Amino acid sequence: MSFQPGKVWTYDEYAALPEDAKRYEVIEGELVEMSAPNVRHQDILLWVAVQLYQHVAAFGGGRVFVAPLDVVLSNINVVQPDVLFVADSDQDRITAPNLQGAPTLAVEVLSDAGHDRVRKRRLYEQFGVQEYWIVDPHTERVEVYRIEGGTFSEATVLEAGATLTTGLLPGLELDVETLLADGL
Repeated sequence: MSFQPGKVWTYDEYAALPEDAKRYEVIEGELVEMSAPNVRHQDILLWVAVQLYQHVAAFGGGRVFVAPLDVVLSNINVVQPDVLFVADSDQDRITAPNLQGAPTLAVEVLSDAGHDRVRKRRLYEQFGVQEYWIVDPHTERVEVYRIEGGTFSEATVLEAGATLTTGLLPGLELDVETLLADGL
């Protein structure tokens, strides 16, 4: 795949890319190649996804997905959150090939701080993601951003000993120490 400096990529061009075993996102028209996640990243991703899925299976409220699933925020913004939750009220965004619009909750296991903390955080805020969790296995913490008045509030930072809860899924309680455990 050859990247063309200055080219603005659209969703249709992105969707037409040949299968090459690589993952890409489109951020403000820039095609961004995503590196393969490491084992700890995948352990955390799977643990979070299973906890959300089990909660939704037991209590309802929406649907849970894991990457790779295209989230088409706009024609020049296509992302693949590690884990995402779409509330019942947002189910109209789910289509057979992708999600057309913001998920209710996006979860990223930090792999590139500039990408996840800056670029994707800005996009998630701009397109109305209600809650954004950044799980940082390096600093052993979870940053939780919640939309308030159209913008993300300052991050609530949770470390070992804390419990992660969300008003989006009443009754869900995630032990942060377990979430961040190495070798789940």
